[in-house]
Amino acid sequence: METKKIMWMIKKDLLELWRHKPRLIAILLFPIIAIVFFGYGMGGSLENIPIVIVEQSHGPVTNQTVSTIKNMSLYDVKEVTSDPDQAKEMVKSGTVKAAIILPPNYDDLKSRQAPTVVLYVDSSDQLATQAIVPATQTLFARISGEIVAQKMQIESQTSPMIQNESSNMFQSIINTINFEVDKIYGDVKYMDFLIPGILAMTVMFACMGGMGRSIAGERETGELARLFMTPTSIATVVGGKIISKLITETGRALILLIVAMVLFGVTIKGSMLLTLLLLVLTALCFVGFGIMISARAETQEDYMQMIMPFQMPMMFVSGVFYPIETMPWFFQKLAYVFPLTYANNALRAVILKGAGITEIWSDIIILLTFTLIFFVLGVIRFNRDI
Repeated sequence: METKKIMWMIKKDLLELWRHKPRLIAILLFPIIAIVFFGYGMGGSLENIPIVIVEQSHGPVTNQTVSTIKNMSLYDVKEVTSDPDQAKEMVKSGTVKAAIILPPNYDDLKSRQAPTVVLYVDSSDQLATQAIVPATQTLFARISGEIVAQKMQIESQTSPMIQNESSNMFQSIINTINFEVDKIYGDVKYMDFLIPGILAMTVMFACMGGMGRSIAGERETGELARLFMTPTSIATVVGGKIISKLITETGRALILLIVAMVLFGVTIKGSMLLTLLLLVLTALCFVGFGIMISARAETQEDYMQMIMPFQMPMMFVSGVFYPIETMPWFFQKLAYVFPLTYANNALRAVILKGAGITEIWSDIIILLTFTLIFFVLGVIRFNRDI
């Protein structure tokens, strides 16, 4: 008898799950998404970091160096130019992570003056910097060794060494390449890199989760139905929930920012006001996302299951923990479909680089566009017949 009751209970729960299709699909998709993004998002090695090469001389050594760099999987050479200022501007604008600047005398093997190669690197991306700097140092140490061999061969052919002068001559040959690293934002710690992403991610989780409790939860308990029995419009209900959520999440983000500054010594190089405005815009965007999803969720559990397939990919591919460049090509492209990527970019630019609104306007426009789309779809989909 008890076994029969248990079977009926199982059947009831499975039928209930079958009737809630969004929840069922999310339950099936979530573990697949989690495995894929954990594996590729956090387990990848740094490859294809975008760089620019500046060649100010022409010859076999330059050609060999450029060819070697292009063949290394660590680098993705976006451009080879002869203008150092153009290359530096590409680094500052975020188009590339570093510029390898070869000097005008790089190909002059007969010169006793060692050429100086400069690595101009965007140090706000701490992980990319950690990978680029030692790899480039090793690369030019190896190239330097090869040039030493060529120089010694040239010296032995053109001016046979005299015993008394050999020591000085040998030393001048050994000093083949000087290597300098120019970190344009100084030494940036991983915590400095992490904090802007954590702020944006926290706002995302709080806003999306909060809207589930606010709308889907009230729909489940019948509070929303009772509210709509009163002469209250959808716009009033949605507007009130947006404003209350914005106040709560802006306050929470501000507290997080103060804690990061006090405990971890994080400094905001840009405008504090712009940082707060970005946090408010990020909160507004994800409140809109929450309204869009909760507009059709029948229960709070449905809502939580429905947002998980969105939260997990955003958390791993939007550059919160690791640079987007560490991920496979598909995930790099996918990252730019998510609003969290633009929130991270803008916050990192302001906090780490001291960027102003003119330098992050494109991120702001995209976040505003996402926000507008989410709110329009949320209001259209909002089911008043509850």
